[in-house]
Amino acid sequence: MALKVKEVSQLAGISVRTLHHYDEIGLLRPERTAEAGYRLYAERDLERLQQILFFRELGFTLLEIRGMLDDPAFDRLEALELQRRLLERKLEQTRRMIDNIDSTIRHAKGEMEMTDEQRFEGIEFTNDPYEQEARERWGEAKIEESKKKLAEATRTPGLSAELQREWEERVQTLAGIRHEQPASPIAQQEIGRWCDFLHHFGTYSPEALAGLGRLYTEDERFTAHLDRYGAGLAAFMGAAMEEYARRHGSED
Repeated sequence: MALKVKEVSQLAGISVRTLHHYDEIGLLRPERTAEAGYRLYAERDLERLQQILFFRELGFTLLEIRGMLDDPAFDRLEALELQRRLLERKLEQTRRMIDNIDSTIRHAKGEMEMTDEQRFEGIEFTNDPYEQEARERWGEAKIEESKKKLAEATRTPGLSAELQREWEERVQTLAGIRHEQPASPIAQQEIGRWCDFLHHFGTYSPEALAGLGRLYTEDERFTAHLDRYGAGLAAFMGAAMEEYARRHGSED
């Protein structure tokens, strides 16, 4: 039986806003919606959410998680086995750190002596081989591609005063309509002007515009910068750009 967003929120122990955010950035889009417009989550959606939460607990970014889950080569059973190995390693490392803390407490109380080497036993910051395995298996190419797009999109250090003013005007205008539906006529009109403005810095295909829009919510730097103009602006712009790209892509 399909579940509503509030039911999934209670079931998984995450907020409704988080689920909405996952939908907005294309990380977890329910298979269907009811006639009234609310989201309905099927068993397949819950399986994907479980994977998202496992990978989040293991320290992967939302961008990395989406890259892995959307990879055609992704295998859920293989992922579960890998996640188990990662969590076992994390548990063992946590136990060693707890032992270190216990010894440090005893040392502070004068109950034992610790060598310099013992002070740092169990504290590791090296790359986990299983974590690297996951990236190489499912997500490395997509992650690197997204990072490249981000670098290209943010490489605008020499904005002229005129372009800077236009940038501010466009963003402020979008902030003023951010509560509109991304597919509404006014949203599409203004996001179209924003996309036209972006062509000052390079040529963007519809696919590239959609990718850049997703980065507005997947990369914390973009989100923090845009949301200074109004909470939720990054998510609104990202969704509007994806819709704009979809419409214009179909015209090619």
